[in-house]
Amino acid sequence: MPDSQPQPQPSEGVPADTTALVLCGARLTDGRTVDVRLGSGRIEAVGTAGSLAAHGTRLDLAGYLLLPAPAEPHAHSDTALTALTPDGPGSYSPEDVQRRATEATLLQLGHGATALRSHVRIGDAQELGRMEAVLQARRSLRGLADLTAVAVPRLLTGLAGADGLAMLRDAVKMGAGVVGGCPDLDPDPAGYAEAVLGIAAEHGCPVDLHTDGDDPVRLARLAAMAGGLRPGVALGPCAGLARLPAETAARAADQLAAAGVTVVCLPQGGCGGVERADVERVGADRRGTPPPGVASWDSGPPGAERGVAPVQLLRAAGVRLAAGSGALRDVSNPVGRGDPLEAAYLLASQGAMRAADAYDAVSGAARAAMGLPEVRVEAGFPAELLAVRGERIEGALSLAYSRIVIHRGRVVARTSAVREYCDSAAAVALELPRQGRSVLGNPGP
Repeated sequence: MPDSQPQPQPSEGVPADTTALVLCGARLTDGRTVDVRLGSGRIEAVGTAGSLAAHGTRLDLAGYLLLPAPAEPHAHSDTALTALTPDGPGSYSPEDVQRRATEATLLQLGHGATALRSHVRIGDAQELGRMEAVLQARRSLRGLADLTAVAVPRLLTGLAGADGLAMLRDAVKMGAGVVGGCPDLDPDPAGYAEAVLGIAAEHGCPVDLHTDGDDPVRLARLAAMAGGLRPGVALGPCAGLARLPAETAARAADQLAAAGVTVVCLPQGGCGGVERADVERVGADRRGTPPPGVASWDSGPPGAERGVAPVQLLRAAGVRLAAGSGALRDVSNPVGRGDPLEAAYLLASQGAMRAADAYDAVSGAARAAMGLPEVRVEAGFPAELLAVRGERIEGALSLAYSRIVIHRGRVVARTSAVREYCDSAAAVALELPRQGRSVLGNPGP
């Protein structure tokens, strides 16, 4: 019998209400087993198992852990899925970018991320083509996932930066919800950051900047400029902080905390946005082709130093910290998964955080970094939820294969995994765990 995930079933004897969904028998992180009623995109009620009348549709979540849904604060959907193939690197035509951005967003939605913030390059040969393609993908995904575009210009200072400034303003008018960029790549990093912050203040947009964070003076200046800006400033991935002397890094962390900025770390490693800075630093000509061994300006040099921001140091200083995925199978990381639970797993497995805090880094803290409302499994909160097979958060981060994703109160994605063992006395006697219920046939010789 093939494995089947719980399927929503109409309530018996109750008129169907297509706006309501009752999640039955879900386990919470505090150990309670509850029913959760959803309606109009929000959590209407939470009660003990069996206590809520199922108006409309019910979904049996016995054996599942119910969590606030993750959010992805640092995606690159315009470069996603462009890892080298036998046919060469991926195309950046608007049609191809839109297709990849849509596919990448759906892939990350399947992992559980119901809201995503994608950094999108503007300028160069494509000008605003990538931005238009990602915005078109956002429109096509409405109702499935919330995709926000970050405009990332190349240069903003000097004569070469005039076009970038005009294009950045145009990108915001087109629908980019966040102003971003990489000050490390500009000849005048402080001037670049000042330009970004000025345009963000002019349009009332959040700011999300790429920086390696390996220059403490530059980072201190950036923190001072960003302090108090509303609706908020995020920096990432800041892996260079981990390469600074301990006292210098601690002082930088204190400055970031005082400024109230959020650091978005990337536990799986760096992303092309910052690694291009490493290319610049080895003496490549800005006007010409990348140096030998570098596939494109969307990649870093082979062996470019990767790492993760010093999470424990930042948290000890009181810095707001979130975690993202970064590269998703692009040239800078051909095996990037784009899975928030993997980012949380890496934080927990490397000892940087307890499992619950690591999950919060990709859910509650990530949502806060993106300016989204808080989610709790309590009445009145948005119905942005993830159900994973398991009983505890540690198990969810370890083996969260089967997942049910809920966005705005309805199921928008399912992943069902089956683990089977051959017919052996040992497997039967030990009652080894399986992701789903099925019968394994004769495996043959």
